Amino acid sequence: MPAIVEFPTIVEQALKEFGSVFANEPERRHFAEYVTGLLIAERKTVSGINAEFAVTTDQSCLNRWMTEVSWDAKRLNEQRLQGLQRDPSTRFSTQGVIAIDNTLIDHDGQLIEDVGWFWDHADKRHLIAHDYLIANYVCTSSKHYALEFRRFRKKEDCEASSAERPAIGVCREGQEGLSQFKSHTELFKELVDWVVEGHIPGDFVFDCYFTNAEILNHIHGKGRGYVGDLKFNRKVWFKGRELKASELAAEIGPESRKPVKIGDRKQWYFTKTIHIPEVDHAVRLVILWHRKNGKEAVKMMVTNRVYWEITRILKVYRKRWTGTETFHRDGKQHLGMGDCQLRNGEGQTRHMYLVMLTHSLLVSEMRQGRASEWAHSMLTTVGEACRAVLRETLGKTITWAIERATADGWDDEHIKAHLALV
Repeated sequence: MPAIVEFPTIVEQALKEFGSVFANEPERRHFAEYVTGLLIAERKTVSGINAEFAVTTDQSCLNRWMTEVSWDAKRLNEQRLQGLQRDPSTRFSTQGVIAIDNTLIDHDGQLIEDVGWFWDHADKRHLIAHDYLIANYVCTSSKHYALEFRRFRKKEDCEASSAERPAIGVCREGQEGLSQFKSHTELFKELVDWVVEGHIPGDFVFDCYFTNAEILNHIHGKGRGYVGDLKFNRKVWFKGRELKASELAAEIGPESRKPVKIGDRKQWYFTKTIHIPEVDHAVRLVILWHRKNGKEAVKMMVTNRVYWEITRILKVYRKRWTGTETFHRDGKQHLGMGDCQLRNGEGQTRHMYLVMLTHSLLVSEMRQGRASEWAHSMLTTVGEACRAVLRETLGKTITWAIERATADGWDDEHIKAHLALV
């Protein structure tokens, strides 16, 4: 598109709300440029974002702002979450759900701090990527946004860089001065602790990768509820016997299954309070079949809320997709979550916080009682909101060009040169 001459309205509003995080006007301008770029730039790298503007500094200035200049990304995140509490549709609630999952964000190069080779289960291939654990919040309005994240770092990388300063939320300094490796389970527990210490209400939900005794005991010990997927080969205690969950399901005949509606679809379920080896509390097991006489179960889950009705368990569990996969998809497809090529770990961390902030700005504008003046229509998806921001920004550029031609007498070549169109 023609070069940007004016920030979109949604970014101007963000400047007013978050400008105090930054020390001076140049820093605030870089903040506005970066958020604008995440919204509408064709290439959402530092150089790609910088090139979108008609008048700006060298791209190295934006690079230094991301990697060297002292500003507090965690304070920015705290103000973002505080701002979301002013809107009833994004406010925390006891009926809210905290969905935690990990996602791979692939990169082109191996020189970026904390990247490694990981197996992508979706694409069935190894790729060079960051592995992020992200805690997301799903509100009663069904709006959702990221809360906090941790970046996983492989054990060999922690050991190799033990003398260097660890990236935020990845390694910690041990008593001997070595960077200590943290497993997915440890990082998951850190996010749980962060939520609890922040007094953020709601129940936790997660997939079977995280449904292990250490995590279940940790959440239960914090007095919080959870619903997690259960692997079919997981051992459980049933009628005084230890057996695989799949073997338990095979013993449940059609006469013991009850119908339940999930949206417009009917499924059949069996539920019972049981114990799992090494889990220090009772759990309610839920088994689902597509048909009453189906031979194989299609889903199993457990919750420590043994008194919950089946409908509530399923309602909480269904928000796992909303809270994790939707944010991961929108972040990667529309907001440049995986586009940052900064080698510096601090720059990658700041990039993620800015992606989370940009996503929250759009979420606040979606499904409102009336359309925002700048959007001209009701916004229902992140992609739709990004296109609305692009249209508004393009309209501002066209208005600027008309004013230069009519009010200031600029000729066509002068205008095109200013907009980097020649």
